[in-house]
Amino acid sequence: MNLETALLAFTTLFATISPVDVAALFAALTPGTTPRQRRVMAIKGTLIAAAILLVFAIFGNAVLSSLGIGLPALRTAGGILLLLISIDMVFARTSGGTSTTDDETEEAGHKNDISVFPLATPLIAGPGTMGAVILLMAQVAGDWHREIIVVGAIIAVLIVTLAMLLMAGRIQKLLGVTGLNVITRVVGVLLAALAVQFIFDGIASSGLLG
Repeated sequence: MNLETALLAFTTLFATISPVDVAALFAALTPGTTPRQRRVMAIKGTLIAAAILLVFAIFGNAVLSSLGIGLPALRTAGGILLLLISIDMVFARTSGGTSTTDDETEEAGHKNDISVFPLATPLIAGPGTMGAVILLMAQVAGDWHREIIVVGAIIAVLIVTLAMLLMAGRIQKLLGVTGLNVITRVVGVLLAALAVQFIFDGIASSGLLG
């Protein structure tokens, strides 16, 4: 059960953050910066994103409970959100769920320091990732062992993301646009399957079919 929780959390978060895509966008947004500046922005952005996601992991369920939102509704809504994101990934389209919009990208192009926006959010800690964190934590609520595993998965994916950011230039040159799109599509298919499972679980646990 613990291994299943770890794999589910890591796979879901890896798909929603998509570290390779984030690294490619980071390289594209920082063409005129020095290696040291890129390194500082990468570390700062990842730390800020970690703080955001950990806040959602710790307090997200409490906020939902205060609003009267139950786990079945959260599973279904979260699954739908992740499914929409996965569809964009499969068709290699950009959306505001896991990446910047065109307007946001244009705004970021005029900034010297992109560590907070758009790197920390929405590229790393975007709406899809925040929703996924709340959903994963809600599914293991009350079991502190599994809650720690989910938090560990968040940290692990962020470490992978930071490593990708530090190698952003090389990744962009190595894979190119076609390679990045292939990886995005494969991850999108996996995320779609996870999203549909979340929807099924939410409907099944809602009592609507009983």
